Amino acid sequence: MLLKHKIMNYGYIRVSSDRQTVENQRFEIQNFCMDKEIIIDGWIEETISGTKRYDKRALGKLLKKVQKGDLIICAELSRLGRSLFIIMEILNICMNKEFKVWTIKDGYRLGEDIQSKVLAFAFGLSAEIERTLISQRTKEALARKKAEGVKLGRPKGSRNNPEKRKLAGRESYISRQLKRGISKNKIAIRCKVDKHTLYRFIQEKSLK
Repeated sequence: MLLKHKIMNYGYIRVSSDRQTVENQRFEIQNFCMDKEIIIDGWIEETISGTKRYDKRALGKLLKKVQKGDLIICAELSRLGRSLFIIMEILNICMNKEFKVWTIKDGYRLGEDIQSKVLAFAFGLSAEIERTLISQRTKEALARKKAEGVKLGRPKGSRNNPEKRKLAGRESYISRQLKRGISKNKIAIRCKVDKHTLYRFIQEKSLK
């Protein structure tokens, strides 16, 4: 026999910096809950920018934890995120998992009426369109750079040749050593690379 889930109420508080205080938000939530006769079962407080993705915050863990019928209360919608895109994603999760999100200052009651379901569909569709547009813009930018002759990605051979990466930016030093008559073997030792790697680097960079 499955145990019936106990409905949980959570108070969510977010501030952007250490200089801000969580007390104001806590006070607002407590007063609201007292008026509505709601008991908070758990508090989630974090100091982090609202531009950070929700899954990189304590909010992300809360969204995984909540179940059908649970309630998250926060002071205002901007506490959830500072961009419409983030809020749209959160609302979409809210609809899929069938929990509720209430905000005090702006009076949103997300997840408990048909209006929320309409909003969730619109927000989810908007989020999908935005992701598609971002991907399309990225592809167009890369194609434009390629057409302009800009080489994309890492320099050839650099990914699989860590020794060669050690020589990057040391062209002037190697040239000076060669002019002073220092042998290539000694330069390779000083640069901590194999002599053959140094020979190829000198040839590719036309160092004299």
